[in-house]
Amino acid sequence: MKKQMNRRSVLKGTAAFGGAALAAPLYSKSALASSGEVNILMWSDYLPPTFLEEFETLTGIKVNYTGIGSNEEIINKMKATKGQGFDIVSPTNNRSLQWGPLELLQPFDLSKVNVDAVNPAMMKIGTDAWNFGDSGAHWLPHIWGTEGIAYRTDLWLPEGDAPSYGDVWSEANAGKTMGRAHSMMLGAGLYMEASGEMDAGSVWSAYENEENMRKVWGQITDWCVARKDRIKLIWNDADTQKNGLLNEGVIVGQTWDGPPLALKSAGEPVHYQAPVEGAMAWVDGMSMPIGATNVEQVYAFIEFAYNKQAAGVAIDSHGYNSPVLGADAFSGDVYKKNFAEAYPGDSLANLNPWPAEAPWYADIRTEFVNKFKSA
Repeated sequence: MKKQMNRRSVLKGTAAFGGAALAAPLYSKSALASSGEVNILMWSDYLPPTFLEEFETLTGIKVNYTGIGSNEEIINKMKATKGQGFDIVSPTNNRSLQWGPLELLQPFDLSKVNVDAVNPAMMKIGTDAWNFGDSGAHWLPHIWGTEGIAYRTDLWLPEGDAPSYGDVWSEANAGKTMGRAHSMMLGAGLYMEASGEMDAGSVWSAYENEENMRKVWGQITDWCVARKDRIKLIWNDADTQKNGLLNEGVIVGQTWDGPPLALKSAGEPVHYQAPVEGAMAWVDGMSMPIGATNVEQVYAFIEFAYNKQAAGVAIDSHGYNSPVLGADAFSGDVYKKNFAEAYPGDSLANLNPWPAEAPWYADIRTEFVNKFKSA
């Protein structure tokens, strides 16, 4: 079932987002004295050039950054290499049930991590859901954001105060919309609930067992297949989203928050907003594969990522949000304005935390997504 997430309980945790300066030093002597390299497999727009340059200058550590666009890419690559080749990977918080049985990650030594620098509710995800075999946290929070509705303000405006997931599928916008297949289909389900075409609570009940999943997603898939010709573009990463809005004739799309907000910050006629059904919220993290060979450099990277000034500058660039307490104090006015306009009114209280996905859920969803794509 849906669990509400609000500014106090999750987004802010037990400390104010723009809280007082931390007592811990910005960088430890060991981090500053480090050298070598660190191999990072992470979402394609999470590490801006200025962030990487500052880290390399301060630590002498070279970052080998491989960008990805989905959790499946991370899991498949780690399974193929048996956890070798990378020092840091970046799974989303709701994938713990898939990662645990794989035994491809190792726990962090939290005595080497400035855990007090981060939103405690988000840190708790790692110590609870990612504490595999009671051996410790296998995941640390890094970036949080949402998936909602982006649109071209010069070409389209929502009818009410907020857009809807249904706007992506509407006949009026046919041939001018986009989304990522599996989450766009989930958004369609939430719209179907809101419009009375499916029983309330159906989308979340699908996470409970396979019988519910097949019933609910069968209904969603049939609905989406009947409207597939209205979708212009199915995106798979941040750049595809940006290109769709700028160059491919897309006027409305279900997107992550970062790409359209980055365009908005650059002066493009693009807006992102939580839809009336509630934006989907997620936290992407940092995990250390069992084959990590540059462990000292991993902790140096985490220390830098948890510095509020470094984190604040980064969110100004990529448009997502940081779990680091006080990071927003180092972001600019544009970021603060974008955040307020993306989540007006009670939008933050109505976020939908993306539920944990068991392996069976992911497998069955793939069946339905493939049916939709091939229709």
